[in-house]
Amino acid sequence: MRRLLTALFALSALCAVAESRRLLTMEEAILSRELIPENYRLQWNGDHPDHYLHPTDSALYAIHVRTGKSHAVDAPSKPKAMFRTEGNNIVRIAEDGTTRAVTHFEDKNIVAGSSVSRNEFGISGGLFPSPDKSLLAFYQKDESHVATFPLLDITTRTGTLFEIKYPMNSMSSEIVSVGVYNLENESIIYLKVTDFDSERYLTNLTWSPDSRTIYLQVLDRQQKNMHLNAYCAATGEFIATLLTEHNDKYVEPSYPLYFIDSERFIYTTSNRSGYQNLYLCTTAGSIERLTVVDADVEYVAHNAKSVFYHSAEVSPVEQHLFATDFKSRKSRQLTRGEGWHNCTLSTDGKYFADNYSSLSVPRVVAVGTTDGKFYREIFRADDPSVGYNYTPIELGTVRSADGKYDNYYRLIKPLDFDPTKKYPVILYVYGGPHSQMVNNSFQAQLRRWEMYMAQRGYVVFVMDNRGTDNRGLEFEQAIHRCCGVCEMEDQMAGIEWLKSHEWVDSSRIGVHGWSYGGFMTISLMVNYPDTFKVGVAGGPVIDWKWYEVMYGERYMENEVTNAEGLASTSLIPRAKELKGKLLICQGAVDDVVLWQHSLNFIDQCVKHWIPVDYFPYPRAQHNVRGKDRVHLMQKVTDYFEDYLK
Repeated sequence: MRRLLTALFALSALCAVAESRRLLTMEEAILSRELIPENYRLQWNGDHPDHYLHPTDSALYAIHVRTGKSHAVDAPSKPKAMFRTEGNNIVRIAEDGTTRAVTHFEDKNIVAGSSVSRNEFGISGGLFPSPDKSLLAFYQKDESHVATFPLLDITTRTGTLFEIKYPMNSMSSEIVSVGVYNLENESIIYLKVTDFDSERYLTNLTWSPDSRTIYLQVLDRQQKNMHLNAYCAATGEFIATLLTEHNDKYVEPSYPLYFIDSERFIYTTSNRSGYQNLYLCTTAGSIERLTVVDADVEYVAHNAKSVFYHSAEVSPVEQHLFATDFKSRKSRQLTRGEGWHNCTLSTDGKYFADNYSSLSVPRVVAVGTTDGKFYREIFRADDPSVGYNYTPIELGTVRSADGKYDNYYRLIKPLDFDPTKKYPVILYVYGGPHSQMVNNSFQAQLRRWEMYMAQRGYVVFVMDNRGTDNRGLEFEQAIHRCCGVCEMEDQMAGIEWLKSHEWVDSSRIGVHGWSYGGFMTISLMVNYPDTFKVGVAGGPVIDWKWYEVMYGERYMENEVTNAEGLASTSLIPRAKELKGKLLICQGAVDDVVLWQHSLNFIDQCVKHWIPVDYFPYPRAQHNVRGKDRVHLMQKVTDYFEDYLK
């Protein structure tokens, strides 16, 4: 009897463990915040740079970096907005909350105060108050000649078409100008920009510290030439061109200037050394390289002695904080421990907060001094995957198809993996510019749906290919004029490496991606029809001539200069090559990748008697969100379960 009770107790304990270590549900995989490490936000106390702020449920505390002593403080007041946009105009907000119009455009084609160039080139807004708050610079765009595209609102009784402005490759684009509003006399002047053609780009607007000068990085529409210009803020007159950039492929200015004093500033470019580095420039036009490293770096902050920046020089999949001294040019690493570090500096540049994780470390927050003499951990998150049947995540490399690079991947094997069995594979892909899907952060940037599928018996593989960022200009520009070609070659190198393992079932390989990843999904299926059995493409680019001017012309040029490249990468003539099962999902009011793309591909499939599945989300834009997202991913999952497993 005692043995029986013991056996029953042991069985009960095993059942309890099994119950506690459960599989993810779809809602948890897509929506749950419980599986994200606790979001400890460290803020610096602006008035006392040796203190950071720590909120609790009842109070806000300022904590001394070195001693850890704390005292309650009032929450810092948020600065009141002085301006905002209403419709296509700018209004000024008084202390009592009343508003007064700054611009008075009745023509809806003229838009003031909003972002321009579809948020490319680091642009994310359209209002730029001067440091002394006496002037307001603002973007203004004229979309009179930009074509419109109709979208359908199904919520009205009979359905309503609404049009969006969409500057399409090789067609007319918006005309951007910069206005300057004087708060004292309420006058507006415009900067007198004459470089290049009228459809030029005006990017990375920066004020001088004394509020007298505005600096613009002026880029031609072809995106091969850039002038860094200075303009008088009072009159709009051109002062000087401080430096120029040219690249036969493209120049992509994405960062403002960071002034050290009235005459010196830090400038960011990848065009001069082949890697994104920082340069010390003067308003007289001199330029000298600050960060001499064959790796991409990004400015974080500076003080009187040093510039601080994130760098990939330790590894392309790790990010660390470095400092370079302005005088000696000696560099030093400030962060400790492997992983992906995101750092902020105190206002005086003497202290830094280090927020980092690595493959198996969920999240750590530490504080340290920039002289390297002090470093203290103040928070460590618990592993949010405890209690769930997570399988190990492997971080590794596969050689690129051209043999030049190590491409990094994350690999998840199925739950209860048995190397003597064969498993289906899902390749999740994005592959486009400004994306790095894999790094040495917690779980290597896992999307929880990938673990959801691994728990259900799939090998899941994600790899960064040539064309993605943080690997230097040559790596990124490999896609120029032929989007999809080298990306597919690299992804196929990854697939061939996978197929070299006995536990991969080469007859059951699937692929899934969204946006550029949707383009890659269909490209892989029609160019390698005997490799991919099943694919699910979301919001896919089908033909680059239908994509926007700013992004599309940078990478694919236009119908005059690269007609062959546009034709060869179009998926329209390739539709007839489709063999596997393909599901296309699309937001019906997508204003990024227009519905025109996927509908034209479907039309070609119909013409050639090619079976294909299609599922629109009638009220979704480019990124399907909320409950629709759960529905979408269940649809994706079911498709692989039905046709790949």
